[in-house]
Parts: sequence; C-alpha cells; structure tokens
Amino acid sequence: MKPLDQISKEDIEKIKMIVFDVDGVLVSRGTKIKQEGNTTTFETKVIAEKQIEQIKELNQKGFLVNISSGRGLYMLQEMFREILPFVSLTYECGSATWYKGQIYQHINSFEQNKNIFPKLKKVSVNHPDIKGFEPKEFIITIHCTKPVSEIEEVVEKEGGLITVWNGEAYDVLIEKDQTKALGLKHTMEIFKLEKENVLAIGDNYNDAELLAESGIPISADKTRVEGKFYVPLEGEFLPADVLMQKILSLSS
Repeated sequence: MKPLDQISKEDIEKIKMIVFDVDGVLVSRGTKIKQEGNTTTFETKVIAEKQIEQIKELNQKGFLVNISSGRGLYMLQEMFREILPFVSLTYECGSATWYKGQIYQHINSFEQNKNIFPKLKKVSVNHPDIKGFEPKEFIITIHCTKPVSEIEEVVEKEGGLITVWNGEAYDVLIEKDQTKALGLKHTMEIFKLEKENVLAIGDNYNDAELLAESGIPISADKTRVEGKFYVPLEGEFLPADVLMQKILSLSS
C-alpha cells in the first residue's frame, strides 16, 4: 500500500463516485447505546461543518458521493441531514440505497429476521455484556461490551445467517447476500458506473469486500483492511477529511 499523498491526478481521472464508510472515516468510532426495557437511547454523531463544505464542493465538481454503512437509514439521515441533497446512502450492510427520496431495496430479509430475533432477544435478557439492539429494518445489530459466544451459537444453529463482529457490535446478516460489496454493485447499477469509476474508503473488517469492489480502494486503517492507498492514522483530521482535501486539490 502507498500513502495517500502519492495518489495522482492520473489515478483519479476515471473516478465518478466516491464511497465513504461512516464510523472511523466520516465520524469518530464508537456508538453510545443504552437499553432499558423497551426504551433504547442513542447518542447520534453529526458530520463536521468542514466536511459538509467539502462534500458540497465535490458535488459541484461533478463527483457522486455515496455513504455506505451498517447503520439504519433513519440514523444516517439524522447524521447527514445537511448534505442529503448531495449524497446517496447505502445502508444496513448493502441492503438498500436511498437517493433523493427514493429507496432502492436490494434484499428482503424479513423471514430470516423474524425467526431468529426472539431467540437473540432471549439471550440478551439480563446479560452483562449485551448493551442493546440498534433499531434496523434489514439486519439485526446487537451492541456488546465484548464478543458474546451465546449470540454466535444461536446464529450458527439457524443456518443461512452469519455474525460479523466489528469491535463493538454484532451484525447478523444473510450469508453472502448482505454485504457492502453487493450494496456497491447495486448502487453502481443505479448510476450506470463501472468498477473503474469508483473510489472507496473504509477502515474496518467489514469494509474489505467494499474496497475490493472499487477501482481505487483506500484504507483508513491499514491494520484492519487493505487498499491501494492508505490514510495515515495521525493528526487531528479524520480519514475522510484527509481524502477530500487531496481529491479537491487534484481536481482544481
């Protein structure tokens, strides 16, 4: 991998869409969640003012901007409300894409989720390491203080589903059908793009397939995920900020 400062104008000449992961890239890592009975409370992060202006400038220069996340649509819309006219949102690990008020659903996971959710809920009752469930439509996300073997065992017995641990939560997904990579493929179809037209940046294990599906993969944490280029984890700026500064400087 090369450091991002070695990316050139020639490298990005075919790029039409820039795809951003959220946590650890556009906002700092970590989700605060508290669940008491049927009440779940989240601390929602918002994008910084500087990044809002950078995304608007990318849009003005003709770049499509896609935000790809395991988070649900409502939370993403709250986090990025000020830039919704300038971006598309691919959410819940590639399950669907929102763009200018229209939702493109890529998978239906209702049957699988309705069968396993009560079993996972039962495991969570009074469990000291389970913080709560994040409200979602297509996937199940369980926030935990550390990996919980009981969750993995329940999902393994169900068949056709997998657990993905991201360091603070489990995503329960349909095996091979709910990935950020498939979400990107569907989004590329929406905008009629090829792989060579896409640059993507991510920082976590579940971003590996997303980056592999892009023409120029950028690692925001080279200890977790590979890329053609990487953003050094140092200084006061988030990886997305560093990347946008570089792209804008090459596009001027």
